[in-house]
Amino acid sequence: MYRKTVLPNGVRVVSEAVDYVRSVSLGVWVNCGSRYETERDNGISHFIEHMLFKGTTKRSALEIVSSIESVGGIINASTGKELTSFYVKVPDYSLEIALDVLADMFLHPKFDENDIEREKSVVQQEISLLEDTPDDFIHDFCDTHFWNGHELGFPILGRREVIGGFTRERIWRFFRSRYGGGNVIVTASGRLNHDRLVDLCENTFGRLGDFIEKPSRRAPPFFNHRIAVLEKDLEQVHMMIAVPAPSITAKNRYSAIILNTILGGSMSSRLFQEIREKRGMAYAIHSFWAPYLEAGMLGVYAGTGVKEAKEVLELILKGLVEVAEEGVTSQELRNAKELVKGNYLLSMENTDTRMSRLARGEIYFGRPLEEEEILQEVEQVSEGDISTLAREMFSPEVMTIVAVGPLCEREFFLDVLRM
Repeated sequence: MYRKTVLPNGVRVVSEAVDYVRSVSLGVWVNCGSRYETERDNGISHFIEHMLFKGTTKRSALEIVSSIESVGGIINASTGKELTSFYVKVPDYSLEIALDVLADMFLHPKFDENDIEREKSVVQQEISLLEDTPDDFIHDFCDTHFWNGHELGFPILGRREVIGGFTRERIWRFFRSRYGGGNVIVTASGRLNHDRLVDLCENTFGRLGDFIEKPSRRAPPFFNHRIAVLEKDLEQVHMMIAVPAPSITAKNRYSAIILNTILGGSMSSRLFQEIREKRGMAYAIHSFWAPYLEAGMLGVYAGTGVKEAKEVLELILKGLVEVAEEGVTSQELRNAKELVKGNYLLSMENTDTRMSRLARGEIYFGRPLEEEEILQEVEQVSEGDISTLAREMFSPEVMTIVAVGPLCEREFFLDVLRM
């Protein structure tokens, strides 16, 4: 059960009462992320996320976090390719404080020149940390090649040289273009009253102006076969295989969820069992589905030794081909469905997850999806649905293969091309 109210300035307020808890998870979501940037301002969405914590005309940076932590709450934020979120979790009696802090960050950011210069260094250090963490960095490396110039391939953190050129004027201009009423959603889950939440939002986020940029629908990405290697002095080879997959709103999205679960999305999955459990050739091996507004990606990641890299890659490719050509068994399908449904129901016991579900449903579907609706859609996926999707996805003509580690690029290319 959820309720929705649209404020006069376009801010949407969506809430769900969960009376058996004593907390409220509150999020402010902006339809903003790296895909709405240009190469000239790549990384600015993430940079603004940082800057909103650096102080307002009413509160210092310390006062922002201490206002929440002094009531036992948690405050954080996250920037993605399509969404930016600021969220808190507080005791139910501290909802008014939480809303006031978040609204203050949106309505009265300082964007102080000295803070901007200091934060450039912080974000550049964050980029260095990512580059020193190869199992994370390879995702950015893969995205760059898989999306092939499309804005979905822009790194969320941005690039050092671009970040170094950010000015207060440019930051303000981008902020005003995206952080406006019609582009903002407030979601809450926990022990709350919707009408009181709306009153509080009207007195805070109701003063938010409209957003300037009205982006047109972006061009779809173009896919073809790509191979890339980044030679780096590491102990392991980190590799990813990526193929086009259904978008977050596609009719066959539940088939993608089930297919990913069977392939490498769990400890009982085909790739995990074959490569780690039976052969002991990798500690980390998994697949994932990364869906966006009009396109998606299914990726397989593995970290392994230099001597094992070629065989692990062959086993992954063989696993993709087998699913496409032979399909899945009825028992695999049943087990995957129960795993997906069970994981979903368990996650719904967390008000943080419920709050996020409200936001993503509103942004991508215009409404939160009901629990029973999701469970029914999962249950309706058939073996034929999985086979059809696998044949569409696992085509060599649109497959991207990337690796980071102590590999000779030329030799790796030749090995891959022989497969």
